[in-house]
Amino acid sequence: MGAPAARRWPAVIESAFETCPPECFVLLRDVLAHAVKLYPNRPALADGDRSFTYREASERVHRLAAGLLKLGLKPGDNIAILAHNSHRYWETYFVADIAGMPLAPLNTRLAAHELEFILNDGDVKALILGLEFLPAYSQFRPGTPGIEHVILLAGESGECLDYEQLIEENAPLDHSVREWDEDDMLNLCYTGGTTGLPKGVMLTQRNIVSNAQHAMLIFNFTEHDTWLHVAPMFHLADAWACYAITLAGGLHAFIPGFAPQATLEAIQRWHVTKTILVPTMINMLVNFPGIADYDTSSIEKIAYGASPMPVERLLAAVKTFGPRFVQAYGMTETAPLATAMLAHWLTFDGSAEDTRRVASCGRQVPGVEVRVVDQVTGEDVKPGQPGEIIIRGPNVMKGYWKREKETAEALRGGYMHTGDVAVIDQDNFVYIVDRAKDMIISGGENIYTTEVENALYEHPAVLEAAVIGIPDEQWGEAVLAVVVLREGAKATEQEMVDHCRTLIAGYKCPKRVIFQESPLPKTGAGKIQKTELRKPFWAGESRNVH
Repeated sequence: MGAPAARRWPAVIESAFETCPPECFVLLRDVLAHAVKLYPNRPALADGDRSFTYREASERVHRLAAGLLKLGLKPGDNIAILAHNSHRYWETYFVADIAGMPLAPLNTRLAAHELEFILNDGDVKALILGLEFLPAYSQFRPGTPGIEHVILLAGESGECLDYEQLIEENAPLDHSVREWDEDDMLNLCYTGGTTGLPKGVMLTQRNIVSNAQHAMLIFNFTEHDTWLHVAPMFHLADAWACYAITLAGGLHAFIPGFAPQATLEAIQRWHVTKTILVPTMINMLVNFPGIADYDTSSIEKIAYGASPMPVERLLAAVKTFGPRFVQAYGMTETAPLATAMLAHWLTFDGSAEDTRRVASCGRQVPGVEVRVVDQVTGEDVKPGQPGEIIIRGPNVMKGYWKREKETAEALRGGYMHTGDVAVIDQDNFVYIVDRAKDMIISGGENIYTTEVENALYEHPAVLEAAVIGIPDEQWGEAVLAVVVLREGAKATEQEMVDHCRTLIAGYKCPKRVIFQESPLPKTGAGKIQKTELRKPFWAGESRNVH
């Protein structure tokens, strides 16, 4: 397997930063300082009618850091944010370094008791909150005694503080208050767990800064780029761009969340050049009736990720937007970029051989090693044979928060073991074909089947339950539950769905529930054979992800 990657950057990355060697970019503060030094008066943030230059944005970050410290929070305390996209969200990512406080970005779609678990597990001392999440906060507040301060992004309410007031009333710090090491945790990103409990992914300064450099190289970001933050900023699928675009000195444009018309309006208004969308968003844009009324000619590149995209749907998008789509692959544990497709590697017209790479998520990015290995022997598979994707590089997480056993299992041999199954061709293009872990990706969101099954099993009528992902034209995959009821018990499909909604987030709940009288199929060891349950739904599909 070999030893873990060395701490210094690969030569291919060093050569790209001749004017400022990579030693300058060790910590996140260096990324922001670089942008302020080279592009002080360039627009940095555009959000509605508000805009800030890099000098102004940096000053806001340093004022916010001073405000957090004035509250009595200390360097090393964990803070969290629960909010929709905005320029303020970008500021919190950078204040983590300046204030010395690791940031946990929270999934806005989680149920109150799921958020309660994360806030307690993550030892969060302060919560930055969007006004629209006050009702959720009122639900989990009694169960989160460790939260000392709640800061509202807009206005104040009761015990909550005003975010803008913290900025206005405090002089900016002139430096980061913490002596960071590059291996110190900067972000604590929670991802669903196969045990049913979320796991905190510890991303270090080194993980985040190296990923920004990798992304800048592979996507050719410059100060002339405008990036639209439309995918949720709590998700690493978009969060990495906060750092990479800043390193390049480009403009960040924000909308609160995805909606086809709002996205098209933003692209036209700010002449967006690059962004990332999940396949569900692309499909909604392509099918939006008024798309022809908007000027999208500024778009140079649309990256897509978070879930695979059917080739037919991608080709339909190319007809609408032109050949501007490139797939990227990664995961929270890799900060996230591992592979990426470059436009000149793709052909959208021609024979099956000419267009085969359309289904690929590209090749490993500079600075990252990606292998596809046999899950038994650990040896690299031959081209065309399936194996597990494993990843090594400076972008790979430090580990799971308070989860030593899971960390050791995931990072064994110096590689991140993804649980994703792929084939690799003779040119090292990676094609994802299945998932070893029981995970469903619906609308770009990870849904762990065990978590849904646990909710179903809490219903008194349920004897057996298995949850699988099935093809869905809108969301990529939909959650299907197969349930066997206890003898003499009765229940309806809607009753099961409503029951799950009391325990887990709505997007995790089954979209369909099938009841059967016979026991679920099992292996000799008594494990439910989900492969047998999937077969009738995936028959005729070219791969077992959608």
